[in-house]
Amino acid sequence: MLYLKSSQHKSRARRFILGGMLVCVITLYYCLSSTAVNVQTTSEASPCLQTQSESFNASERSWGQDGSCAPKTNLMFMKTHKTASSTLLNILFRFGDKHRLKFALPDGRNDFFYPSFFQRSHVRDYQPGTCFNVVGNHMRFNRLEVEQLLPRDAVFFTILRDPAEVFESSFHYYHNVVPFTWFIPGDDKLSAFLEDPSQYYTPDGFNSFYLRNLLLFDFGYDNTLEPNDPRVTSAILEVSKRFQLVLLAEHFEESLILLKDSLCWEMEDLLFLKLNVRKGSSVSRLSPGMRARALQWNSADWRLYRHFNDSFWAKVEAYGRQRMARDVEELRGLNAEMRAICVDGGAAVEPTGIKNTELAPWQPMGEKSIMGYNLRKDIEAQHVEICRKMLTPEIQYLTELGVNLWVTRLWGWLKDSVFWLTSAM
Repeated sequence: MLYLKSSQHKSRARRFILGGMLVCVITLYYCLSSTAVNVQTTSEASPCLQTQSESFNASERSWGQDGSCAPKTNLMFMKTHKTASSTLLNILFRFGDKHRLKFALPDGRNDFFYPSFFQRSHVRDYQPGTCFNVVGNHMRFNRLEVEQLLPRDAVFFTILRDPAEVFESSFHYYHNVVPFTWFIPGDDKLSAFLEDPSQYYTPDGFNSFYLRNLLLFDFGYDNTLEPNDPRVTSAILEVSKRFQLVLLAEHFEESLILLKDSLCWEMEDLLFLKLNVRKGSSVSRLSPGMRARALQWNSADWRLYRHFNDSFWAKVEAYGRQRMARDVEELRGLNAEMRAICVDGGAAVEPTGIKNTELAPWQPMGEKSIMGYNLRKDIEAQHVEICRKMLTPEIQYLTELGVNLWVTRLWGWLKDSVFWLTSAM
């Protein structure tokens, strides 16, 4: 009995020490990195300025002099959280490299000072009047500021995922940086939280936005809104008006085919390997009851998702179901060929199995759950570059594009140091 009490006291002491160290680390990180004010503003006009009264017809095809469809190269990808958006961003990076496009990139970190609202001043080397071809890193969307970075014909697109799955993934990935989750009892914190979220959730708590209606929050709206609130209706209408294409993570290949058709891309532009995939043992399988509670808790996101699920399948119908099935089969075949050519062993491996640290993905705080790839050593010369780029995680790709990620790397060192110290206690 004395031994059990002693063990309990040690466990509580370690949790207290860990919590204190995490608070200090997170506070230091945000003091170093957060210089933006969390309000939406607009500033002086630029050559790329679009006014609210202009109609957006960028979804219409543009045609070359020879009658061929010319690829669109002015692109805004709204990178939402936990929606396969890292895989899509890798596709976008490679497309930009191919066409030598000008990226609007963050400065010092891998996002645009998220969760602050996006400002043009967040872009590396931005000067008033500067125009870019591509915007794609994580941000909290601020339409007026983003529009002033891009030509008027820019295509805006984004991707959504079932909100229950977004919530499960976000809870796993971010719960160690959301302080109110540290004191949820038991080993299955996700289930305990969903039993009664109001017992733990604080709307204005540090990083609390990660755990409720995260999609709505990413688009710049209040994540505490109830689904019948008229502001949710307004948000859906505004997203519908601004984004010409809303993709679905659950139907990723179909989404890419619609994107190809809309942007006049080639099939080779769509090649991908799934990035930021979690190992199966880290994924909480949601029972029907848990899924229902997760959707109720994220009901505003669920309404957003259902609206764009309907519009997505309307686009698939317009494209043609049989045509879509043929194109998806072709894309899957090409991806299988590239996977065999590029990937050692033909599949992703757990973090401990990644041989080249340059291809190691970013891990969540206190976890080693994100899988990665090993590059084959016998790749033929014509495939070396495409293989390397397809396997390159976002952080490393940004470095190749010239971003000095000192803030991101400092955060990585701090979070890993904290958990190394606490695990050694």
